Amino acid sequence: TRLLLGGLAQRSVLDTLREEGEEVDLGDVRKTGFGKTLCVESGGPEPGVGCAGRGIITSINLLESLGAYDETEKLDYVFYDVLGDVVCGGFA
Repeated sequence: TRLLLGGLAQRSVLDTLREEGEEVDLGDVRKTGFGKTLCVESGGPEPGVGCAGRGIITSINLLESLGAYDETEKLDYVFYDVLGDVVCGGFA
């Protein structure tokens, strides 16, 4: 994500929800990067607490509820780059 955004770090969905609460807009969690790529960073739980898979599921559910996958968004592809060392087996 950082390379697509020109080296900038993106605030994750989970950090945004922690700081802003449940009332967020799509623009709060999605940024436009190189080649008009739309980027979202899901983030994870605080170290030692919870399951990284839940963070991914929370992010996908939030994006669905905000209309990120609607036909009006005119997406060609949706890619998920998930860490290979997710700390729980529930998501796999």
